[in-house]
Amino acid sequence: MVSNIAAQGALTAASSLVGGSSGASAPKPGQFLSLVADALQGVSAQQSAATSAEAGYAAGVPGATLGKALVANDRAEVAWNATVAVRNEVVSAYQAVMNMQF
Repeated sequence: MVSNIAAQGALTAASSLVGGSSGASAPKPGQFLSLVADALQGVSAQQSAATSAEAGYAAGVPGATLGKALVANDRAEVAWNATVAVRNEVVSAYQAVMNMQF
């Protein structure tokens, strides 16, 4: 899942992409791809952490609790759902542009 700091960073980056006034500077040309790649790597890391927490609990590793495994799983699920929502918005915007008549 996405930590609060990572989520805030993503919101700041997203608002700067759409011209928000969050105080962040606009990204430089070519940074969008790296922004997307970093976000996907973050989601992948959250999913790996969730898998690791679940495996640790199942194996009876000291310190691994059901609560930690569930929280990690919920964070991974929220990150994935956010990724899918962003993808859907990008596809929708692309389709709107492609349907424009000049």
